[in-house]
Amino acid sequence: MKLKTFLPGDVTGKKVLVRVDFNVPVSEGKVADSTRICAHLPTLRALKAAGAKVALVSHLGRPKGKRDLKYSLEPVGAELSKITGWNVRFVPECIGTEVERAVSEWGNEVLLLENVRFHPEEEKNDREFAEKLAENFDIFVMDAFSAAHRAHSSTRAVADVIPSFAGLLIAKETDMLGAVRDDPKKPFVLILGGSKVSDKIAVIENLMKKVDTILIGGGMAFTFFKAMGLEIGTSLCEADKIDFARKMLTEAEKIGVKLLLPSDVLAADEFKADSPCSLVTPDAIPNGKMGLDIGPETIKAFTDVILSSRTILWNGPMGVFEMPAFSKGTEAIAQAMSKATEMGAFTVVGGGDSAAAIAQFGYEDQVSHVSTGGGASLEFFEGKILPGIEPYIIKEH
Repeated sequence: MKLKTFLPGDVTGKKVLVRVDFNVPVSEGKVADSTRICAHLPTLRALKAAGAKVALVSHLGRPKGKRDLKYSLEPVGAELSKITGWNVRFVPECIGTEVERAVSEWGNEVLLLENVRFHPEEEKNDREFAEKLAENFDIFVMDAFSAAHRAHSSTRAVADVIPSFAGLLIAKETDMLGAVRDDPKKPFVLILGGSKVSDKIAVIENLMKKVDTILIGGGMAFTFFKAMGLEIGTSLCEADKIDFARKMLTEAEKIGVKLLLPSDVLAADEFKADSPCSLVTPDAIPNGKMGLDIGPETIKAFTDVILSSRTILWNGPMGVFEMPAFSKGTEAIAQAMSKATEMGAFTVVGGGDSAAAIAQFGYEDQVSHVSTGGGASLEFFEGKILPGIEPYIIKEH
């Protein structure tokens, strides 16, 4: 998938509005994790190097269309300045006279506009609101991959208002994720975890015929165990997805895809970090216990598959990785992804909890790509055209 990205000549001397995703955790007025901010730096540096004046627009949290200073982007401006050394001017609005004044006084600083979701029109993809966002600028650059699955005014409608381009982060994401989705080198393994089967249904359906092996861990594995007629104690289970799990087990066997489930799990009495736990097989989970991680036998089997593959896509942790007692399975997958990359495999982590997990264990720089988009990467792998990317796709004849 080729996207229309900007060249230096497109932006030189222009006032450029960039949609970034600065939806970062803020605690006590300070940014707690700047990963998403740093992901946009290649685009912002390229614009500045080309002599563009750069203004940034983003959302933060869910203020539900009302001004709520708990979700102000002002602390994010301070963090951006600290990271880059740039003079960042925070503008306490994203439309209207405040923005007009900042633009009229614009020197060499980067402008950071206030949370676009303080306006209810944003999430309605309102064209009139998009026109207000764009009215002080010459060019729009969409760089927020992690918000590209949302058709909002600042991610979609604005592209129809002024000349627009995709940013470097979006281009990189579509290149890397597209290589997995559209042209994976074989053997191709899909690793799925997390709590819900429902989050991954469309991904499984879209990729089933392209993969050689599917490894399933995390809470979603227990819905598959239930579909096989096993007792799962108090483990997570989506009762309304049991038929889907049964269908997938049958389909995988029919088309020759290996679908591997855990052969041992760590089961505990409660969803607590210090809950007593024991290693059990999936057909012997005691009543009153819940599975919270994969066991060592499963870790070895999954690792062997990963290390013998050339394309690896991972989405969803193997257990409750935030609790040390139940983090070993997820850490082992992160470690195996790192080793496979070293051996020449193309390895992609599909955002969300998986991205948080690989960062927690320190392997985020040791894989081919960690996506910035949780929901966006899932929808991309489902085969959907994301509304925030659609205007920039160059049609191939």
